[in-house]
Amino acid sequence: MKVNEMRALLAVAAVVALASCGGGGGGSSPVVVDPPPPPPPPPVAVNGPAWTSYGSDAQHSSLGQIATQPLKRVVWQTQVDQAPTYTAQGYLLVHYGSPVITTKNTVIIPIKRSATKFGFDARDGSNGDLKYSVESDYVMPPHNWTPPYNVTLTAANRVYAAGAGGKVYYRDDADSATSTTQTAYFYDSAVYTANKAALDANVIIDTPITADSAGNIYFGFIANAGNPANLKSGIARIGADGKGSWAAATTLAADPAIVKVAMNSAPAVSKDGKTLYVVVNSGSNGFGYLVALDAATLAAKSRVKLMDPYDKAPARVTDDSTASPTVGPDGEVYIGVLEYTPAQHNQRGWLLHYSADLAQTLIPGSFGWDDTPSIVPASMVPSYTGSSSYLITTKYNNYGRSGSGDSKNKVAVLDPHAAQGDSIAQTASVQVMKEILTILGPTPDPNYPGGVTEWCVNVAAVDPATKSILVNSEDGHLYRWDLATNTLSENVKFNNGLGESYTPTAIGADGKVYAINNARLYAVGQ
Repeated sequence: MKVNEMRALLAVAAVVALASCGGGGGGSSPVVVDPPPPPPPPPVAVNGPAWTSYGSDAQHSSLGQIATQPLKRVVWQTQVDQAPTYTAQGYLLVHYGSPVITTKNTVIIPIKRSATKFGFDARDGSNGDLKYSVESDYVMPPHNWTPPYNVTLTAANRVYAAGAGGKVYYRDDADSATSTTQTAYFYDSAVYTANKAALDANVIIDTPITADSAGNIYFGFIANAGNPANLKSGIARIGADGKGSWAAATTLAADPAIVKVAMNSAPAVSKDGKTLYVVVNSGSNGFGYLVALDAATLAAKSRVKLMDPYDKAPARVTDDSTASPTVGPDGEVYIGVLEYTPAQHNQRGWLLHYSADLAQTLIPGSFGWDDTPSIVPASMVPSYTGSSSYLITTKYNNYGRSGSGDSKNKVAVLDPHAAQGDSIAQTASVQVMKEILTILGPTPDPNYPGGVTEWCVNVAAVDPATKSILVNSEDGHLYRWDLATNTLSENVKFNNGLGESYTPTAIGADGKVYAINNARLYAVGQ
């Protein structure tokens, strides 16, 4: 008898034996053996729009290009910080980098492995299965808040991530588990090889990496004096051809008080790819400039000192912030800052607004400090009757215990080309962007009677297909703000809420929504 036939007979005998055991009275019923469950279906192939960087693209528009799935449940989740550090009060003062998503729905996630170790994981967007992991020797810039570690994608599906000494790691075909991890440098690689330890300790990438449509990448870096490569803190470029270049922040600003590119502030690129916008500052809580550079040569084309519109004095460009320039569809540029006099504007800061050439200072917004505004096509707001072709959305917190702040924390859609008096009593004389829609957070603030919990996004994802904005809250929920009804029409709960630094939201190639809350990335859909 063949082995397989013998096994089959033994299996039948076992079923008969089970059927004859147990039971009373007139005998027992036969036991029914359920067949094993079928294997899970393979992931569905996806070919959708990519989400390539913080704010979705090189303009940081945060505009989705596919209808988001209903916020029915958490489909999968993963830790983005494997060693989160909480304050004595239970706050999580860590900025986390944005996931990026390929057209084939691979989600590439920056990971904080420990207090000093970083890397990134690539997961299948349909179910969260791990495809591959990459470790980095990245050294974090010293700061009292933990800055974000970020990755970015190019249009050619190459993924970049920061390493130590100003180098970057990259992988071609970001969907492939077998792709080789390689390195690139914006200065002489031979100098790095000969002085690795000294350069790893003294040259630090301090902003997210931004890739333009041609595959060139840009990022800010800090270079301590006396480093073996003779670098000065500034902006770096690595071309799609692999050639590197850099320019010193002091030179770009034409101001010897300027020391570096503002920490956490991702460079932005004009839609035509010709102009690079970079924020530089005089220190971790100092003043700064917005500089327009030639994207190919890094030569400064124009600059503007960032000024508080109420005090008419230099605004603060703080390294606690992740505010990055946003380039509007008309080329106008937006950047968030803190007010000159602390708490004068309830620690809301301002959203400064300039023409593409930075020659004109335009209407500011009434909130800005740790927020990168997102673009909202005017057609998304059926009630809008103004003349602007696009609007913008920003967080609109009004912090309790700061100035006249009442903890009535909102999100706003603003008209960047129409004005109203500021709603904050101390600064009511300032004309700011007109509020088109606002919505109050739904959850009472346990620490401030009469207030609501803060919105905890630094960039909100915008979904034109459903006329909605996806926004994360410190109450532990992700919400869909329906602009047609001005309601929070859907939400999904992650946890019971936590005071934390601001986080990005993103939209996957299959329409899932991604949000970070309490050191975890959640994939939300149906």
